[in-house]
Amino acid sequence: MSTRIAFLKGHGTENDFVIVPDPENAVDLPPAAVAALCDRRAGIGGDGLLHVVRSAAHPEAKDMAAEAEWFMDYRNGDGSIAEMCGNGVRVFARYLQHAGLVTEGDLAVATRGGVKHAHLDKEGDVTVGMGRARLPEGDVTVSVGERSWPARNVNMGNPHAVAFVADLAHAGDLFAPPPFTPASAYPDGVNVEFVVDRGPRHVALRVHERGAGETRSCGTGACAVAVAAARRDGVDPAATGVPVTYVVDVPGGRLVITERPDGEIEMTGPAVIVATGEIDAGWLETVAR
Repeated sequence: MSTRIAFLKGHGTENDFVIVPDPENAVDLPPAAVAALCDRRAGIGGDGLLHVVRSAAHPEAKDMAAEAEWFMDYRNGDGSIAEMCGNGVRVFARYLQHAGLVTEGDLAVATRGGVKHAHLDKEGDVTVGMGRARLPEGDVTVSVGERSWPARNVNMGNPHAVAFVADLAHAGDLFAPPPFTPASAYPDGVNVEFVVDRGPRHVALRVHERGAGETRSCGTGACAVAVAAARRDGVDPAATGVPVTYVVDVPGGRLVITERPDGEIEMTGPAVIVATGEIDAGWLETVAR
């Protein structure tokens, strides 16, 4: 291993990531190393880590290599592996453009949640095809302190519980995962979104992301919220035959979510690369033990 490892820092609506370019999958990134890199005091700091690998070089992505050259090996800030990250895909696409590996236009990205299709537009926003939502059956309840709310179970390749509340402050500090019932609904944990209405087809959220705590934005969460809001509002595109768009305000900015009659969901928002640098490989080996 070289003595220094390149990294970048980027964010999408202030959902921020450490980016480690590693085309040949040569950098060892055990959970402890990822957690150390994402530590905001002792490391670089980020809600998660984007490990940039050629699909053909990663055992989990080889089968997608014919469709997508690049694999987003995404890790949560605590080092755990996640299926998908919507804001992460936008920042991942922006990194590939920044590095001269792709240009404006369409791009396929392999993820553990399948191949995602992105579009880098001339104005600087990135649109990501997020696939279709699944709406598992069964009642779910989330709680904070003495308050509790019914939640909509929405799966965007990762699990979400969407609760509509009167005031976003009711979500509390979101340092710890909000309790939910039944436990069987989310055996591997869940992302919890608390949502208020801002106007017609316009909502705002706060989110506790599984493995990261409260974050400034969550792309898959914004999609889950738009789907839950559409079902609540009686505007299911599959039933009406008309696409529906929701503006979703997150603490770090604004995302625009469109669900089409065939179920496909598109998310549009900004993605920014803010810094480049080098990681000391000796330090990384020490913290990874």
